[in-house]
Amino acid sequence: MSAKIAAVCISKEKGVRKENIGEAKLRANWGMEGDAHAGKWHRQISLLSVDSIEKMKEIGRKKGLDLVPGDFAENLTTEGLELFKLPVGTYLKTGETLLEVTQIGKSCHHHCEIFKQVGQCVMPKEGIFTRVLVGGRVKAEDGIEVWHGIPVGIITASDKGAIGEREDTSAKEIEKIVPNINGQVIDYRILPDDQDVLVEAIIEMVDQLGVGLLLTTGGTGFSPRDVTPEATLRVIERAVPGLPEAMRRESAAISPRAMLSRAVAGIRGKCLIVNLPGSPKAVRECLEIILPVLPHALEILRGVGGECGAEKGCK
Repeated sequence: MSAKIAAVCISKEKGVRKENIGEAKLRANWGMEGDAHAGKWHRQISLLSVDSIEKMKEIGRKKGLDLVPGDFAENLTTEGLELFKLPVGTYLKTGETLLEVTQIGKSCHHHCEIFKQVGQCVMPKEGIFTRVLVGGRVKAEDGIEVWHGIPVGIITASDKGAIGEREDTSAKEIEKIVPNINGQVIDYRILPDDQDVLVEAIIEMVDQLGVGLLLTTGGTGFSPRDVTPEATLRVIERAVPGLPEAMRRESAAISPRAMLSRAVAGIRGKCLIVNLPGSPKAVRECLEIILPVLPHALEILRGVGGECGAEKGCK
């Protein structure tokens, strides 16, 4: 049986049962519109399975309670998916939305209404919490599945592009290519060549919006306004020199000017950030060089893949 959404639930206050409304709109980096638990934090949408609720039903009957979806203050009640076995970092697709699992279970310092009435609650052990990466409508009977793709962010650094004097064909090239690694662009910005502005955008896209692969284009040359590498170096926690080295080496066989690129790459949290050139042709050439290794690199980074030095045979 395919997994699906059994109920969509909402409440205007925390610590109370939620009402099954059947359909709702989720907002990226916020949660369910009108719900008390929405906000810019890591527990925007809560999920609990029907099987977990069934475990509590008999106990509830003895207390004179008929437990139904929403009683445990979950936003989405699911069927056919063992939620509490999913690791943190798992992506879930349902309806128009994309969610990222951020927490399994929780500590209840202030017991919910069900705990006070029944004496125990399944939510702290088997409920999961997510943040919304892509918003949209979600309704009962929508399918829900683990998504093995890559949420991609694009930043184009261009003074002229930022004021509408130049079409951003490089970002369009990236958008055409990333589906080859099951990438989905969840955020895109065209910004001036300003180091502080770029730093602020990178931090927001990675830390708040949940971008897993951030590709920048432009600002990697010798011009005084080319500051994308400097902005990137300010935010990364670990450098990944092999990627820009490979891009320069392979691209130099096409044009010797490729060796003038100052592009860098690095890791912030569980996101890989890579600087790409400014022209669409160079973007395509560089992405084709590094694209084959990116899925494995991101699996390792997110803790969902095993490390392996062999080209083949890695499981």
